Amino acid sequence: MQVFRMFALTAALLCAAGSALAADAPEAKKAPIDTVFAQGPVNPYGKFFTGTSYLTMLSENDAVFNAPIGNVTFEPGTRTFWHKHTGGQILLVISGEGRYQEKGKPVQIIKKGDVVRIAPNVEHWHGGGLTTWMTHISVETNVPNNQSQWLDPVTDAEFKGEK
Repeated sequence: MQVFRMFALTAALLCAAGSALAADAPEAKKAPIDTVFAQGPVNPYGKFFTGTSYLTMLSENDAVFNAPIGNVTFEPGTRTFWHKHTGGQILLVISGEGRYQEKGKPVQIIKKGDVVRIAPNVEHWHGGGLTTWMTHISVETNVPNNQSQWLDPVTDAEFKGEK
């Protein structure tokens, strides 16, 4: 009987913890834009984003191809933090309209069909539009030596292009 009570108590605590964690997770929404790849679940790297994004890995990094490729969907207003990649990055915009900025340069509007080539160690951010969703394919280049360094959040003024 003692073992059963312990099991029941443990199960109840795990259920409560799971409910608390689920309450903190952002609600998944379906993008109203059409893409060739399925929208993934809420991005597990969300701590480096303002807002909600979704990630589907199209090609995991491995020793054969050394090419992590991800399909990232941004809700309106969602953006990465400032960051840089030691090996660079290429973004292929496949739907919607978003924003991209390199440190010290004006915000660029990016849309379906745009290719953004980001040189190694260039501080930048990218995301959805002010009121629009955006999906891009992210290609990590020069792997396996490409490391991401996450920096400060992008302010609302920076996102709007006011600063």
